Amino acid sequence: MNSESPFSSVAGAGGDAVVPVSVLNRAIGTMLERTFPLVWVSGEVSNFTRAASGHWYFSIKDAQAQMRCVMFRGRAQYAEFTPREGDKIEVRALVTMYEPRGELQLNVEAVRRTGQGRLYEAFLRLKAQLEAEGLFDAQRKRALPAHPRSIGIVTSLQAAALRDVLTTLARRAPHIPVIVYPAPVQGTGVGAKLATMVETASRRREVDVLIVCRGGGSIEDLWAFNEEVLARAIAASEVPVVSGVGHETDFTIADFAADVRAPTPTGAAELVSPQRVLLLRDLDHRHASLARGFGRMMERRAQQLDWLARRLVSPAERLARQRTHLQQLCLRLASAGARPVRDARAHFSLVQMRWQRWRPDLSQHRATVNGLDERLERALLRQHERHVARVETLAARLEVLSPRRTLERGYAALLDAQSGRAVRAPSALKPGRRMTLHLAEGSADIALSDVQPRLTDGF
Repeated sequence: MNSESPFSSVAGAGGDAVVPVSVLNRAIGTMLERTFPLVWVSGEVSNFTRAASGHWYFSIKDAQAQMRCVMFRGRAQYAEFTPREGDKIEVRALVTMYEPRGELQLNVEAVRRTGQGRLYEAFLRLKAQLEAEGLFDAQRKRALPAHPRSIGIVTSLQAAALRDVLTTLARRAPHIPVIVYPAPVQGTGVGAKLATMVETASRRREVDVLIVCRGGGSIEDLWAFNEEVLARAIAASEVPVVSGVGHETDFTIADFAADVRAPTPTGAAELVSPQRVLLLRDLDHRHASLARGFGRMMERRAQQLDWLARRLVSPAERLARQRTHLQQLCLRLASAGARPVRDARAHFSLVQMRWQRWRPDLSQHRATVNGLDERLERALLRQHERHVARVETLAARLEVLSPRRTLERGYAALLDAQSGRAVRAPSALKPGRRMTLHLAEGSADIALSDVQPRLTDGF
């Protein structure tokens, strides 16, 4: 498939070439259709008009912005209701450009009332919860068997999807037996019944691959495939599971929990069938692309016809409008050149080079810190040793000067029993006075009976 950008033909013309407005608008429109997928957009309806051809033209807006919309007759006739001015709605649309006017618009494929958005919010919350638990991790998903010996199908016996799957399997691989595990696909408590059938197929191990499928419908119709119990049963299945629920644009929680997600029930049958898978897939893709391109071309022609029918103006006025619009587009194209992007990239490269140059060398600083740590440890050790030596010296000196050492050499200390003070002079010794005599091996209380003081200069 050619992956060339739609702007390559415009850019390849050179800076001095003159590009027709139609070519530029066509390239912009093609780029928009390739870049933006189908998306749900919510807002309020304004300027609603139903053309004689059956196409709907309106705007959808909120408090900050608005966007023009078109819904062609082929899709509008299947809408469940007709929007009115001021209605809060949600549209599933593709971003396109109306080339004759060079205006952006939404090509609406489906419309619903805003209340259905609450189901979509619940879908997003459950999806985020299970994804955080690792239920959707690609590492846990298994490859489908290349040559299955039997194929299982979990769906309703009355579902049209079952007939489509069986027809496809009979056409592609009639030699493979098929086992159907019947379960309802719509209604209250359907998710638990579907989960029971998935667990039954996993427990029996009588099939090599299992298809969980149903046809298309609204988000309410498909809600059974968004229930947590079914998602956990699919994730815990011992048999590889292929999910084929709804149309190509429909996504359910079962799609994320399954090992492989197919766009439709028929696509699921083609994925598990061993014959011509790649060729048929490529053929279907090319056919769908051609059909979509042809359909959009017919829609653009129909829209152009409606516009011309409603906007008949004089040639002079039309030329003046187109001239003004062309001037505006030329100014916008000139201001959106590639130079700002190139300058920004060069500046980023320069800043990155400067950052690499001035980034600190952590290894050198780490070595310095380690050296300082070792020096600090050695200094603390030497200081501790000095303090221990000093304490030992002081303890030795204190031991030498201890009064107990003096008493051990034969001396005695005489203290007054009342005041506890030492008796230093013979005049303090009086008969009847009580004294405490401290010796090296203890002390004794004594009373003086006869005192004869004698003053001497020494022993």
